[in-house]
Amino acid sequence: MPQQPPVRSTSTPPPRRDASMSLLTNIMEHSLDDGYAEATARRGETGRSRLPRTTRARAVFAVGLVVAAVVLTLGAAQTQYSAPTLAKERQELINRIGTETRGTDQLQKNVDSLRGQVEAQQRDALPRHGEDDADLMGLLAGATAVTGPGVQLVVDDAKEASTGSGSAPRESSGFSDTGRVRDRDLQRVVNGLWQSGAEAVSINGQRLTALSAIRAAGAAILVDNKPLVPPYTVLAIGDGQRLSTSFQDSPDGQYLHVLQQNYGIRSSISVQREVRLPAAPSVAVRIAMPVPGGGPSGAADTGKGNK
Repeated sequence: MPQQPPVRSTSTPPPRRDASMSLLTNIMEHSLDDGYAEATARRGETGRSRLPRTTRARAVFAVGLVVAAVVLTLGAAQTQYSAPTLAKERQELINRIGTETRGTDQLQKNVDSLRGQVEAQQRDALPRHGEDDADLMGLLAGATAVTGPGVQLVVDDAKEASTGSGSAPRESSGFSDTGRVRDRDLQRVVNGLWQSGAEAVSINGQRLTALSAIRAAGAAILVDNKPLVPPYTVLAIGDGQRLSTSFQDSPDGQYLHVLQQNYGIRSSISVQREVRLPAAPSVAVRIAMPVPGGGPSGAADTGKGNK
């Protein structure tokens, strides 16, 4: 009788009761990462200590330590040795700076004294040559300090730079930072005050004359090559109320008003009962030259150029 082949069960084995805990089972069975296990095996082969094990290697290692210690010791000794020398050189430099500064201050005092003597001689010489209005000439030339009623005009940069919009005085000039006061702004302000009847003008204590120049050097504004910082305080001597009204109604006053509206540039003008302006640092004739041997009313030679 032929044997029947064994009947295979088609039913799947029942799931393990801990199948849902496979992650925990894996952690328990493999508590040490394979990389750590490999590193541990290597350390077991080479030993726990990484120091050289042979006598020759130990000798080389000891020599290296000695050399490193010697280098560190020499560096510390050199630093300690050179410290007094550096301190002495530093003190000598400080003393030299102090000496040069005192010398510069003394030279400035001499310049101021000589300038005062020249101004006194100019005032004495003008009346002897038939000039009865020497004071007026000194006022107009900026050679003497003056005081009187006038106005104070303060111009300052905007709190934050503004790009502006529409038709504006600066649109054709290519200014990128329109919130800052520029040299041409101060030029227009000063020219507007002159045209409005100002008799004398200064910016931040710098007296302006017919030869003064307002220029820009990078972001700085120079008046007669002296840098100024905002806010710019412009003082002008004249009939205070009339000068203020005339300037604000002038094209230059309107220009300043447009800058204030469009770009946030701050400005304020006030009438002052008394304004004090210093004399210009130096007043020199650059073109006209007196004719040698000429009298008080002699003609001036203007063809010799700038000397």
